[in-house]
Amino acid sequence: MARSTLFSAQLYGIVDLGYAAPDDLVRVTREMIAGGIDVIQLRAKGHEPNDIERWARDLLPLCRDGEVPFIVNDHAEIAAAVGSDGVHVGQDDASMDDVRAIVGDEMLVGRSTHSVDQAAKAASNPQTDCIGFGPLFSTPTKPTYTPIGTEEIQTVHAAHPDLPIFCIGGIKKENLPDVVAAGAKRAVIVSGILQAPDIAAYVRESKEILYSPQAT
Repeated sequence: MARSTLFSAQLYGIVDLGYAAPDDLVRVTREMIAGGIDVIQLRAKGHEPNDIERWARDLLPLCRDGEVPFIVNDHAEIAAAVGSDGVHVGQDDASMDDVRAIVGDEMLVGRSTHSVDQAAKAASNPQTDCIGFGPLFSTPTKPTYTPIGTEEIQTVHAAHPDLPIFCIGGIKKENLPDVVAAGAKRAVIVSGILQAPDIAAYVRESKEILYSPQAT
C-alpha cells in the first residue's frame, strides 16, 4: 500500500484492548468504519501473540470491505502473517530496517516519536512511511511518558512536509480544535472514540473538525 494512502488520511483510530473488550472488537471496528474512520490500528498491549493474531484476522476483512487501511501495533511478525496493510512500532521496538525485513517492501511501517529529534531520525530512514508524534497531552495509554504539548507541531510539520505525521496522545473531540489550530493535519483518537455512546457519530464529528478550512 502506497504512502499516498496515509497522506489522504486525517483521522486514525486505534482499537485498543485497554478500552475495548475482546467481544466488542468487531462491533467497535464496524462502527468506526461506518463513521468514516481513515485508518484503524489494533493495539493489544500485554496480550498473547496468538490472541492478537486471531483478533487481527477478525478485523482485517472488515477493514478491507470498508476500504480502510488496517495496521497492527508492535508485532511485525503478526502483521506479516495476517497480511495487514501496515505495522506501527515504538521507540523501544525493533529497528525500522529489521521491521522492514520482516514485513517486506509493500507494507506500510510507522514509528512512534516523542520529540522533534526522534521525528527527524525516523524521517531520515527510508523505511519510515509515517510517524506518530506525541503524546501531546497526558493519557492513560502512555502513563510513563511526559506530554510534549502542542508547541512543536508546526516545527515538525515544517521539517518533514513529505512525511505523514499523526499527532497522538490524549486527543479527543473536545481538544481537537486546539490541536488543529496548533498546526496538526492528522490526529489519532483512542479513548474518545472507543468510549463514545455513538462511535460512528463521534468519528464523523471529529472528521468535520479535521476537515474544516482551518485544517487545510
